[in-house]
Amino acid sequence: MQGKAARKSNEDRRFVTALARGLDVLRVFGPGESLANREIAARTSLPRPTISRLTYTLTKLGYLTQDPLTESYRPGSAVLSLGYGAVAGTDFRTVARPHMQRIADLARSSCALGQCHGLEMIYLENCRGNDAPFTLGLDVGSRIPLAGTAMGRAYLAGLDPVQRAEMLKRLARQHGPAWKDIQRGVERALRDYARHGFALSIADWAPEINAVAVPILFPGGAGLMALNCGGAASILPEARLRKEIGPLLLEAKRQVELAAHPQLEARRA
Repeated sequence: MQGKAARKSNEDRRFVTALARGLDVLRVFGPGESLANREIAARTSLPRPTISRLTYTLTKLGYLTQDPLTESYRPGSAVLSLGYGAVAGTDFRTVARPHMQRIADLARSSCALGQCHGLEMIYLENCRGNDAPFTLGLDVGSRIPLAGTAMGRAYLAGLDPVQRAEMLKRLARQHGPAWKDIQRGVERALRDYARHGFALSIADWAPEINAVAVPILFPGGAGLMALNCGGAASILPEARLRKEIGPLLLEAKRQVELAAHPQLEARRA
């Protein structure tokens, strides 16, 4: 199986395959994970000798650290500088956070803002309800699937038709035979979005976990993101998501987009 970097380099002669492979290695780590070279090779579909050279280089540069006893790797402190540069000082987080916290408190769950990377959504901001008895254990930097989550489905709904069709083709290739079942959930969420303005995931990503989300657009390089609210099904049954939380997210989206795009307010005045 060809890795992402190899496929891309075949399409673009200016593409630096070695750099892309190094970034592929950094992306495979989930929260709190330590991985050996063989596990990284399996996740990236790259040869073991290539992975050994990449992990050695990334360790020398501080992007990975190695446990000498287990010979496994985890992200190093230098990775934090990359993430900090992406989110520090970004106005969209400052604008969105108060609205997110209000929804999280009311829902007694979590409210998160995420952006698409590859075929995953990455949390850029997360607010937990002050009285939440249960949260998903996700935080800034966490990655969740695109097709099975409300956040990912809302992002798909916010794309233009051409971009969405291309993304759905990529998802179909990623999931293979399992895509037919996953596709039904995606199509159901897209119909919900067309009717109500929000997309849902009802125990699709994880048992007993429900969520609703809306696409949200920020100016400049930030672009399209998604805002979700999710938690235990006992606290967020589907009816509550549809009647209460979904409309709250839509109002938050309206206010945040107006604050982020002041010219829109001027046009409406």
